[in-house]
Amino acid sequence: MQYQFMGYDFTATQLIVAAIVLVLLIVIAIAAYVEKRKTKTASLRSRFGSEYARAVDNHGSAREAETKLAARETRVATLNIRELAVTERERFVSEWHTVQARFLDHPRLAVTEADDLINALLEARGYPQSGFEQRAADVSVHYPRVMQDYRHAHSIAVRLGQVDASTEELRTAMIEYRAIFDELLQAKTPIEVKTAA
Repeated sequence: MQYQFMGYDFTATQLIVAAIVLVLLIVIAIAAYVEKRKTKTASLRSRFGSEYARAVDNHGSAREAETKLAARETRVATLNIRELAVTERERFVSEWHTVQARFLDHPRLAVTEADDLINALLEARGYPQSGFEQRAADVSVHYPRVMQDYRHAHSIAVRLGQVDASTEELRTAMIEYRAIFDELLQAKTPIEVKTAA
């Protein structure tokens, strides 16, 4: 039996084969799309670590979180992030030692000064002055490992004066600020960011 389609004659067998090929192409396209999404998700999850999970929690879906994380990468790529000169690095190390020494006698003041010192260090590196959340988002692109510590230490620093922090909380904040400080001060190129398409 012959079927006519757009002026061409086809047999039933030819139409069945064409339909099977079309279905296979659709299945292959869907599988390729799903695999590409999995790869992108795995890449972002690996690169951002706990910040990926936080973004998913904040935005309600992995897709929305991934869009926001990709936007972070795009934004940070336009910034002029730089390494510190040797003299700048030495000045920051000296200031850190002063802040750290002050902790014994004035722990609250030392935590506040550590927060200020991290902000000054970020500004010197080229991160723009902005609200804490935007700055944390920018820093997370190159330094995702320290983001949880950064957010926690900052939360302690900003609540001082409003709510008393325990000595243990203040000590933890200083330890976390030290980890952030060391990471930001290292003379190395930040993690290479490859935008997942």
